[in-house]
Amino acid sequence: MTRGERATLWGLVSLLAGSGVLHLVAPGGYRQIVPKAIGHAPEMVAISGVAELICAGAMAFPATRRVGGLASAVLFVVVFPANVQMALDGGLPGAGFPLGNPVVAWLRLPLQIPLVLGALAVARRAARLRG
Repeated sequence: MTRGERATLWGLVSLLAGSGVLHLVAPGGYRQIVPKAIGHAPEMVAISGVAELICAGAMAFPATRRVGGLASAVLFVVVFPANVQMALDGGLPGAGFPLGNPVVAWLRLPLQIPLVLGALAVARRAARLRG
């Protein structure tokens, strides 16, 4: 595994694990950005937090890394509407900089692309190693 591949893998594992824990221990901000059309904000935040922890755990181990990478890519796509809602709201309501800043909220949207691509790269590499 190259240094860049290792950085991508462990960066994604750390990001997902940290975010998953925050979804469960400090869910308030996440609940605010669940689109109204989806509803059930407390449940959606808890489910997404658990999903992030599962994805992080799956990517951490070589035996489950491929499925963890694929699941993580799907998860990044599934949570994208919440990021769009945050941008439409002008940032996280009531939060200071950076989360309450509308420019930052909009600039976060394209960051989903490298997250999805990184998770897919982890899955592809794991498949090649196991293949």
